[in-house]
Amino acid sequence: MFSSLLGEALHAPLADLARPSAGRRLLKALKTAVSFKASYDQSGTWNFGLDLTGASGGGADTGVLETDLRKLVHDLALAAEEENVGLAILIDEAQDLDQAELVALCAIAHAAAQDDWRVLFAFAGLPSLPRVLAEAKSYAERFNYEKIEELRGAVASEALTVPAGDDGVEWDDAAVALIVDESAGYPYFLQQFGQDTWNAATGVNITYDDARVGAANGRAALDSGFFRARWDRATRAEQNYLRAMAEDGDKGSSSGEIAARLGRGPASFGPIRANLIAKGLVYAPEHGVIAFTVPGMAAFIQRQPK
Repeated sequence: MFSSLLGEALHAPLADLARPSAGRRLLKALKTAVSFKASYDQSGTWNFGLDLTGASGGGADTGVLETDLRKLVHDLALAAEEENVGLAILIDEAQDLDQAELVALCAIAHAAAQDDWRVLFAFAGLPSLPRVLAEAKSYAERFNYEKIEELRGAVASEALTVPAGDDGVEWDDAAVALIVDESAGYPYFLQQFGQDTWNAATGVNITYDDARVGAANGRAALDSGFFRARWDRATRAEQNYLRAMAEDGDKGSSSGEIAARLGRGPASFGPIRANLIAKGLVYAPEHGVIAFTVPGMAAFIQRQPK
């Protein structure tokens, strides 16, 4: 549950700030955090080692997510200003939040921007995230969006070599080139292939042969986990649609062309497209075009028996 994940993530940094000399705003934020804890865990209590009896605050325990979260973020932002620090709420895989959670976060982020609270919201997710946020609150279209794609050139290479160098391990240039090429610069694939290559290596120098083993093991791991989990979420009819898409690779497909391949009118596939978008498997980069949300999905599908 989002409330509990956020609350527990905030506990440690708040506990670090708690001290007898804490200012009025920090004491207020601590008391509000304690009440927020009660909103999702009636049996649990937090003890920051301070007597908060006389402090203002609290009230973040109504059970209404937007109300409670707004109160919490507002009081924490004021405390951050008093402490001369900032508050950052960073959420990964944000497209998986439910509608009420998305509505609450968009509304609070909007209020924070309007009233200049000392807080930063950053949501990361699949290419469908802007649409998901806009459907929650129309003004989310005005949020600042940054499209993060594949890593290129020296940046991709350094993602492998710099962490290894910190541990006294060097990569051969040919090994780096192979893994960067196999991963197509996609950050998660770089991580997977890099880890499997690291595990395959036996010395302090990672060779081309190590990289070949790492790439093979990485592909197998992605097929059995990363891609398989997505493929298995699709129904048989949805898988047929994805197979038709896979003929175009990862570059995207015309909705009309897919319908023609499957022998039906484009409108008849509307529910299937909508379900695949909702499941995070595809997205619409432009009108009339549909594409996979992750690279390499088309090749994986083409490897699957019919």
